[in-house]
Order: sequence, then C-alpha cells, then structure tokens
Amino acid sequence: MDKADLVWVSISTILVLLMVIPGLAMFYGGLVRSKNILSVMSHVLVTFALAIILWYAYGYSLAFTDGNSFFGGFSRLFFSGMYDLGSDTFALSGSIPELTFASFQATFAGITCALIVGGFAERIKFSAVLVFMAIWMTFSYVPVAHMIWSSTGLLSGAALDFAGGTVVHINAGVAALVAAYMIGPRLGYGKEAMQPHNLTMTMTGAALLWVGWFGFNAGSALGANTQAALAFFNTLLATSAAVIAWVLLEWKVKGNPSLLGAASGAVAGLVGITPAAGLVGPIGALIIGFVTSAFCLWGVNGLKRLLRADDSLDVFGIHGVGGIIGGLLTGVFNAKPLGGPGLETAGEIPYQVWLQLEGMLITAVWCAVVTFIALKIAGLLTGGIRVEKDAERQGLDISHHGEQGYHL
Repeated sequence: MDKADLVWVSISTILVLLMVIPGLAMFYGGLVRSKNILSVMSHVLVTFALAIILWYAYGYSLAFTDGNSFFGGFSRLFFSGMYDLGSDTFALSGSIPELTFASFQATFAGITCALIVGGFAERIKFSAVLVFMAIWMTFSYVPVAHMIWSSTGLLSGAALDFAGGTVVHINAGVAALVAAYMIGPRLGYGKEAMQPHNLTMTMTGAALLWVGWFGFNAGSALGANTQAALAFFNTLLATSAAVIAWVLLEWKVKGNPSLLGAASGAVAGLVGITPAAGLVGPIGALIIGFVTSAFCLWGVNGLKRLLRADDSLDVFGIHGVGGIIGGLLTGVFNAKPLGGPGLETAGEIPYQVWLQLEGMLITAVWCAVVTFIALKIAGLLTGGIRVEKDAERQGLDISHHGEQGYHL
C-alpha cells in the first residue's frame, strides 16, 4: 500500500462528494423556479444517498468483479472479503485499499444518478424518483460501468473513458432525455417564462463543481502520480477554454455575455475533458474545451428545439452532448503525433474514434431501454410518475415536501 496514493484517492472521494452536495444541489437549485428549489435539492441529496447504499449492497460487486460481458459477480456483496477488522487486514486494489477504491467509485455512481434529476425537475413525484433511480442504477449504471471499466466487460480495453465521459455523462444525459419525453413538458413550457430564480446560487454551485472535478478527473489516476498531474492540469485548462468559448459565442450570437453562459461553459468543459483527462496532452485538452463548449451551446439551444423535449436543466444538452464530443475527441488527441500518450500513429485514430462511437451507441441504446422500463415500473408502483396539475402549479416544495425555500 502506498500512503500517498491512499491520501490522494481519499481526498478525491471527498472532492467528488463536494461536487454533488453542495455543488450540484446549488447549481440545479438556482436554475429552477423558487417554488421548486427544495424539491430539486431533495432529489439530488436523497438520490445520491440511495445510490451509495445500493453500491455497498451489490452495485460495486456487479460492476467491478469478474463476470460476463455485462455484469460482474457476487463476491463483493456488502463489500465482503475487502477487509478483516479483527486482524486489521485490507485487500488492495493496486496500491490502495480496495475499500478506498470502492468508496471513490461509489461517489461516481451517486453523482450519475443525481445528474439525471435535472431532466425532469419541477414535475415528478418524489416516490417515483426513488423507485426509478433504484432500478436505473442497478440495470443501467452498473452494467455500463462494468462494460467499460471492468477487465471482463464488453468494451474493456477498447473504448477510452478515463473518468466517465460515457459511463457517467452520456449515461445520465440519455436517461434525462428519455425521461423528459416520457414525463412530458412542464405546465406552460414554451408559453411562459421559466427563468432561473437565483443565478448567484447557480454560479456558486458551478464553482463547487469545478473544484470538486479535480477529484473526479485527477482522482481517476488512482494514485499520486504523473497521470494525476496531467489530468489535473488538463481539467483546469479545458474548462477555462470552454468558459471563454461559450462567452464569446454567446456574446456574438445573442449580444450579451451572460453569467449563466459562463457557468454553463465551465460545466461543458468539465464534461468534455472527463473522458480525456489523463489520456491527452494539454494541446488536446485546450481544443477539447473550445470544441465541446461550442457544441454544448448548440445543444442547449438549437438541438433542444429540434428534439422538442423539456429537458428542464439541459442535462442532455450539456452532459450528453459534452460526453459525446469529449469522448470522440479523446480518440483523436490520445495519439502521440497530436501530443497524447497513447496511439503510436495518426493512422490509428479513425479506428479508435470508431471504438469510441461504438461504446457510446451501445451505452445510449442500453440506457434508453432501461430508462423507459424503469419509468414504466415506477409509474405502476407509485400511481403515476407525474405530480397532479394543481401540485405542479403550487410548486413541489409545498405540495410534496411541506416546506418552502423562501419566506417573504
């Protein structure tokens, strides 16, 4: 065991927790209307907590132990075999305790589930969220993580995904889009203003996401090593490039450089560099930041209008689109002639990009099917997934949680 690696991965786990609670909760909370702020924060918090418990019970075992192409085995149910407290013996995963690795990965499962709630914010029953998330994590997140990250997974060693561009962001983005279609648009969507109620809170949440993302990306090196150093700087550089790209493009197209745009650009850049963080050089990271930001700006504007889905907080437009663009460009800039540490020649790039795309397509189809079925089951068990019209008009804070975020 390497103590420096243990410390770094432990700190990274805390940083990913910071991304969710309070980061994502504040980011999403500021984007909804004031009558739903506590609702969306509750969804983020409770969804994350539920995912951690399921990960401990069976999620980690099914994702990371040897098994078939889609699921692992049962040898690590309830973290069995990881430690013997009586003899103070801990199994290792590389140079760190397996318990530490499993804890780090637990936060990935949690944030992926929490990201999805932005797609159906302001109109879904709390009970339906819980049932849906339990099913979705079991049959979408776990197998996708196994397929890409486990040694026996279907796409292991083929698709490059350093820290979760496909496993986390495309998975969550597709789920949010399918859910938005199935649940339907918010009352008054497209006819009345639904502006974010607190951009100060959203900016604070975005800042916490950026800080926490260093744990998300650099922590995925699983040690205090040179790959962590590379992922760390690439995360800083790509995100900065994405902020500038979004602001300049928005300024030119809409006439104003908004704070919401700058914050959205930051998240887009963070998403885009996630699959590439430890697998490309800084030049590649810079380009990934610029390009991903431009595509995500289109994703939350032009593409959203084409899709005609009320993805409330643009989960697909940023996480789905950003994960796709970042993942494809990982296959390009991983090549040594373009400054990366991987592919030996530029001639290998087309095949690697195809492998990237193949992994994304398999993930998207798998996730879409699971999401559809999970929402159908949730609806059957909870008497419908959507709140009643009167409750939606009143706001979910009071109608479903019996409290309100602001007292005037």
